[in-house]
Amino acid sequence: MPTTLITGGTVVSTTGRAAADVLIDGETVVAVLQPGSELLGADLASGADTVIDATGKYLFPGGIDAHTHMEMPFGGSFASDTFETGTRAAAFGGTTTIIDFVTQYPDQNVLDQYHLWHEKAAGNCAIDYGFHQILSDVQDSSLTAMDELVAEGVTSFKLFMAYKGVFLSDDGQIFRAFQKGAENGALMMMHAENGSVIDVLVQQALAAGHTDPLYHGLTRPWQMEEEATHRAIMIANVAGAPLYFVHVSAKQAVEQIAAARDRGQNVFGETCPQYLYLNLEDQLGAPGFEGAKWVASPPLRSKHEGHLEAMWQALRSNDLQLVSTDHCPFCMKDQKELGLGNFAKIPNGIGTVEHRVDLLYQAVATGRISLERFVEITSTTPARMFGLYGRKGVIQPGADADIVVYDPAGHTTISAATHHMNLDYSAWEGFEIDGAVATVLSRGKVIVDGGQYLGRKGDGVFLKRGLSQYLV
Repeated sequence: MPTTLITGGTVVSTTGRAAADVLIDGETVVAVLQPGSELLGADLASGADTVIDATGKYLFPGGIDAHTHMEMPFGGSFASDTFETGTRAAAFGGTTTIIDFVTQYPDQNVLDQYHLWHEKAAGNCAIDYGFHQILSDVQDSSLTAMDELVAEGVTSFKLFMAYKGVFLSDDGQIFRAFQKGAENGALMMMHAENGSVIDVLVQQALAAGHTDPLYHGLTRPWQMEEEATHRAIMIANVAGAPLYFVHVSAKQAVEQIAAARDRGQNVFGETCPQYLYLNLEDQLGAPGFEGAKWVASPPLRSKHEGHLEAMWQALRSNDLQLVSTDHCPFCMKDQKELGLGNFAKIPNGIGTVEHRVDLLYQAVATGRISLERFVEITSTTPARMFGLYGRKGVIQPGADADIVVYDPAGHTTISAATHHMNLDYSAWEGFEIDGAVATVLSRGKVIVDGGQYLGRKGDGVFLKRGLSQYLV
């Protein structure tokens, strides 16, 4: 097997950082060597097939984006990134693993959809990938499928309290699914918004002639996220199931999660870059139809109500455990434009899979979070949360050699003109990052170097995940 030596860098983990060289044999890290190590005296550099000079740079474990929607059907369209384009873009941004959601609508068989997602992804991904399973309209067959999927390495299941007739499950269905999760060890995931009330608010807004994208946010108030979050926590408590909230956006929802955790309940949550940096007034409220670029659910929150700072604080205090993207891109032309004259028809989603690592590193550069916490929320915790830790999420002997060489002296300007996502605009246009991805290795193979893509579709493999390491 070919060997690679990364020299001169600073290896960063959740507990600290140290100057070290990393020796890779084939796809696996075999040694992390401190300066002065006896092994280094053997002049490993002369024996390695490839030597990467990381002097002055950080070595991070490859990013894990635990929430993506490649090729997702929604609102009469499909997310514009395929598994090929989306995972290649992820690689450019220092993400080496995604966990994508298998979509199931009420008239579809759960296992058929799972196999369809394998057909979409197999041989097309630039990086490694796993699956979560969406359950809509939970039936007896869904519960049986949950056991089969856990055996297949799909150990997390997402339900919805919104999107009536599309994804929404009622409280009884949610309870039955939670009971099954408590039984088989799966991690239950929840989109927490009170969809029934939101549907009434949407219809009232449209009847009043309010059709602009801003009203997508105004008809999904934070109270409906808080209420659904509390309700899901109570249902999970009775069922005895672990519960993970996706894309938390409201400070009151975080308060519900924190209170449950303080009581000892197994409750977790993620937020997304859009809820850390973007807001209702400046983005959704942009002139004309421009705000459609930022239509996602939950919506961007008001900058005047403390939500954004609450997300940062929750990340620092571990009331929220990680940051995923909810990457679900739709182009403005012919996709977002479906909602011209009716905000309710705008496909929901923002494209961020390429930028998550950079956007979170900028928080290190500005002092919002520590470098070690950055590694924790971008890689290590997702690996532990979703049954991948040891193989992913860490640079140590025996782990996959998924490594990002990151240059803190570099600079990145985010723009649609230079991004690699299959998207005709950028939700992050003009954002400046005080750092840059230099080199990305996926299982020991250099797939990005100096802004050049050196990988190919099919480099990524399916990851059969274990149970969450927070639960066993």
